[in-house]
Amino acid sequence: MDRWCWPSETNSFRLFTPESLAAIEQRIAEKKKQPDKEKEKNKHQGVEEEQPAPQLDLKMCKKLPSLYGDIPSELIGEPLEDFDPYYSDHKTFMVINKRRTIFRFTATPALCIFGPFNPVRKAAIKILTNS
Repeated sequence: MDRWCWPSETNSFRLFTPESLAAIEQRIAEKKKQPDKEKEKNKHQGVEEEQPAPQLDLKMCKKLPSLYGDIPSELIGEPLEDFDPYYSDHKTFMVINKRRTIFRFTATPALCIFGPFNPVRKAAIKILTNS
């Protein structure tokens, strides 16, 4: 398909909020609840479970492809929900700078005290991602 046919505006850019973190934790809990019997049954039958892989065009330190549209100016340098399906059950968020470079950070507490929404951590992330 021609890349010019893709819409220039998308709704894929959403701020990373406490609700986003709660949704990720819920997906992780649901994944852990999956019966191990299914995994064992597939193992005995010789069926290998297909492991998802991160999208190559959304790797860290790469430029965001134009397919995703223009990032709104108010979201530059802000924590965003990760739109790579591989990270849907990982406690991570992404930050995109003015040059459209992708940075990924863990949503677990840094130094065991600075959570993902701590103002000190947000300032450190802004400094790190600002070129």
